[in-house]
Amino acid sequence: MSSKGENEHSDAGEDEVLEAVGALAEPVRRRLYRYVVATPDAIGRDAAAEAAGISRSLAAFHLDKLVEAGLLAVTYRRLSGRAGPGAGRPSKLYLRAPGERAVSLPPRSYGSAGRLLAAVVDGAGLDRELQSAARAAGAAEVPVDGDGPVAVEGDPVAVLRSRGYEPYLDGTTVRLNNCPFHALADEFPALTCGMNLAYIEGLLPGCAGGEGWTAAMDPVPEGCCVALTSKTNKA
Repeated sequence: MSSKGENEHSDAGEDEVLEAVGALAEPVRRRLYRYVVATPDAIGRDAAAEAAGISRSLAAFHLDKLVEAGLLAVTYRRLSGRAGPGAGRPSKLYLRAPGERAVSLPPRSYGSAGRLLAAVVDGAGLDRELQSAARAAGAAEVPVDGDGPVAVEGDPVAVLRSRGYEPYLDGTTVRLNNCPFHALADEFPALTCGMNLAYIEGLLPGCAGGEGWTAAMDPVPEGCCVALTSKTNKA
């Protein structure tokens, strides 16, 4: 049975998450948040305002509200790249805040169940079986009619964006700014990243033009370890 102190601590944590999520109820603020977190680099007020189609002052107001809510973080950098006297003041830039916030009403613990299952699969050495299941799960998302698979609406970039990967272009490579399995990937990297790659490989053939793309492991410091390249070398 939980003590009074534990319950108060839990309530305070839930209140904090609810308040943070509540900050996104405002449509303009929500649009700014989506733009900032989908961009791999920190974003200044001018760029955010232009993307949202609002004034710089209004963008600054909402961006700072998102920082207060703990959803965005702030860093300072000279956008000119110059340093030393006369280089000007560093710009205030915004980026996704570290950590995760999730709300489930009523409370659920799918994360705990996922870690337990991953520990069992990892301990039993069932990587290949998991990858096979993940590839099948990706393929199963493709509608099928009497003539076979029917391409889902959208190319691979659009489909992966709809699943929370936040794709962005890096030269001719499409990288993924967000790993939907981040917590599990931290704890079980080989198992989870292999599963993730297999899932995307299974998903690609059903996307519009997906046969012209390949997915491979290409880790970067932030984001998903999977990257996509066009077989024609044109993104």
